[in-house]
Amino acid sequence: MRLGKVIGTVTLSRAHPTVRGARFKIVVPLSLKMLLEAPTSDAEELVIYDELGAHDGCLVAFSEGREAAQPFPEPKPVDAYLAAILDHVAAVPLEEVLPQPVD
Repeated sequence: MRLGKVIGTVTLSRAHPTVRGARFKIVVPLSLKMLLEAPTSDAEELVIYDELGAHDGCLVAFSEGREAAQPFPEPKPVDAYLAAILDHVAAVPLEEVLPQPVD
């Protein structure tokens, strides 16, 4: 599972029958560095299948690869699936979480 930010919508002229009724969103994956600091757009965007209705600017959780097609009762031709719309993400550096070594 990865985190990302929705930056747009893909418009299809024709769609496979199994993906009708949903949208494809353009998402920028967010790294820990991007979550801790001001987000930059140096990551490559992904097209993600969305049945939840995320809009531009939403923070989302998504899965990729084989796991992206597993939530469906019938197979869908997708490589990435939007699994959750996130209200808030709190990220802290690992140094704050891990115990400090005792000298």
